[in-house]
Amino acid sequence: MEPKELAERLSERDLRILLELRERGRATPEELARELGYDEGPVMRSLYWLEERGLIESEERRERVYELGEEGREYAEKGLPELRVARVLVEAGGELGLEEALERAGVPGRLAGPTLGWLRRKGLAEIKREDGETRLVFVGEEEAIEEDLDQRVLEALSEGPASVEEVASRLGEDEEKVREALERLSERGDVVEEREVRSRVVRLTDLGREVAEWAEEVLERDWITELKPEHLREGTWREKEFKPYDVKAPTRPTYPGKRHPLREVIEEIRRVFLEMGFREVSGPLVESSFWNFDALFQPQDHAAREMQDTFYLEEPSEAELPDGEVVERVKSVHEDGGDVGSRGWGYEWDEEVARKPVLRTHTTAVSVRRLYEAEGPPLKLFSIGRVYRRETVDYKHLPEFHQCEGIVLAEDVSFRELLGVLEEFYRRMGFEEVRFRPAYFPYTVLSVEPEVYFEEKGDWVELGGAGIFRQEVLRPLGFGEDVVCLAWGLGVERLAMMKLGIDDIRELYMSDLKTLLELPSARARR
Repeated sequence: MEPKELAERLSERDLRILLELRERGRATPEELARELGYDEGPVMRSLYWLEERGLIESEERRERVYELGEEGREYAEKGLPELRVARVLVEAGGELGLEEALERAGVPGRLAGPTLGWLRRKGLAEIKREDGETRLVFVGEEEAIEEDLDQRVLEALSEGPASVEEVASRLGEDEEKVREALERLSERGDVVEEREVRSRVVRLTDLGREVAEWAEEVLERDWITELKPEHLREGTWREKEFKPYDVKAPTRPTYPGKRHPLREVIEEIRRVFLEMGFREVSGPLVESSFWNFDALFQPQDHAAREMQDTFYLEEPSEAELPDGEVVERVKSVHEDGGDVGSRGWGYEWDEEVARKPVLRTHTTAVSVRRLYEAEGPPLKLFSIGRVYRRETVDYKHLPEFHQCEGIVLAEDVSFRELLGVLEEFYRRMGFEEVRFRPAYFPYTVLSVEPEVYFEEKGDWVELGGAGIFRQEVLRPLGFGEDVVCLAWGLGVERLAMMKLGIDDIRELYMSDLKTLLELPSARARR
């Protein structure tokens, strides 16, 4: 299609965007909406359509923006504490007692030290002691108070969050000086907060520039863009030209009801396991240390059992243990290896430690409970549930998350079957390329970490751990040495992040309706 013909098929808004981009070179959707007087929603739809047509191209831009904290909003309105004190000193003739100066300036006593530091740092006042009293003496210039860049930056940010460049533009100041002022303010507690903002920047392609050359001519034409009753009634439609109508043009998006994206992933995992012949089981969220750690041959002095890694409960103060026989066998395995043939951990096992109640740290506790309750092989089970760990919240860690666990208990299975089950599971979840990397886990031997190839990132991503339960786990539960248990686990949120195309785990738990509506369906990405 020729550029002129293509221009005739574009809406007035599309054409005005092309003209604006031809003048500006590049712009964000927000800048275009503000400059052209449109809402951002329609502008975004136009940009999507223009990019589909090859008239514009976009790239993601990341920049640091600054915004006022709670103290910053107060200082933007009332002035920084050191400037308020300096004004009080000027009004008092240049000198006042410290306490009186702070009181007149409305500066609380807890800020006395930092305020004095900033007064001296900015060369506004000095301290002197006279007759046992601490006094402040103004030594600066009055103009310095009014022209203080830190204060002006706060007032500029009161108009809204901005980058260094935007603040400098608002003030008509040098960017480097503004950056230094923002760094100083960022050191002052809750005055200025810095965060990273992602924005989309668009610019014309070669084809877009050719079409933009016809935009003004097309906009000046007196043609019918919408057929109205008066056109038919008065017959004016015969005298005018109809603007071509593009039936493929984008429309306002609709958001039908849907499950939460994380719930969709969980349901997909459940469906895959059920299709593969597994039975779903569950277990308690509050678990004894015995089932969560000891039965899995994890020593009682292991780092994962420390308070900084695990949530222990005050109520109830202790948990019940199973019958004495299995407890004795677990104790024996820990102390000297029991009848398994290993050396154990070589310490005196403490039943009181095993009774401590915890919020379960993995769904493997569900698996080992079910193995204890099972009458024997064969057994194919899986569980999906919440687990809890003392994690610092960041883009890939949460203290509460979901884990999926699976086991196959039989006498005629091997490591080869374990790899086959995992490969089939991930294939059904939409990952065609799967590989395995040797790993170490406390309660499995021949341990591996499955990795899948993630096309969108062009890299391999680790998605869980797997292995064969050690005899130190199985024998105390009553199984003979000829019984094998394949086991694996994976973090559900990590899998969901990959299928949904997000980089921050916290997005899965945001209650922001806009974010939830715009997150894609997990099934749509298979």
